[in-house]
Amino acid sequence: MEPDREPRVPQEGQGVPQPVVHFEIIGKDPKALRDYFGALFDWEFDTPSPVASEVSDPDEYGFVDLISTEDGTGIRGGVGGGADRVAQVLFYVGVTNVEEALQRAVDLGGTRTMGPATSPSGLVVGQFTDPEGNLVGVAGVA
Repeated sequence: MEPDREPRVPQEGQGVPQPVVHFEIIGKDPKALRDYFGALFDWEFDTPSPVASEVSDPDEYGFVDLISTEDGTGIRGGVGGGADRVAQVLFYVGVTNVEEALQRAVDLGGTRTMGPATSPSGLVVGQFTDPEGNLVGVAGVA
C-alpha cells in the first residue's frame, strides 16, 4: 500500500469491481486432497464436477460451495488435479472478458500460462503469473 493512501473500504451497496469468485486446490492425488480438506474444514464436495481439462483430469474435480454461511460470506472453490498435475493453490477473479484480462495481464508485465479455456458448463477460465511469478486465474462466461 502506498504510504499516504488510506485503504479503501467499500461502503454498503458498493463492491469490489472484479471480486475473487473461486479458488482451486490442485494436486497429484485429488481424492486424498478432498479427504484431507473435507476432514479439516468439514467441506463436502460435488464429485465429479465438470471442469476444463486444462484445469484438472476428467472426473477428478470436486466443487465445494462455501456460500452457505448465515452472513453470506465465502466463495465457491474446487479440489482436483491428477497424477501429472503440479500442486498449486490459486484464486480466480471474475472478469467480463477472459481474453482481454489475460492480454492486460501480459501488457502489465505478467505471463499468460493458460487459456482461455472453456469448461463443459460454459465457464471460461485463464491463468497468468504476475511479475513476481504468482499464479492467478480469471473467470467469466462465454
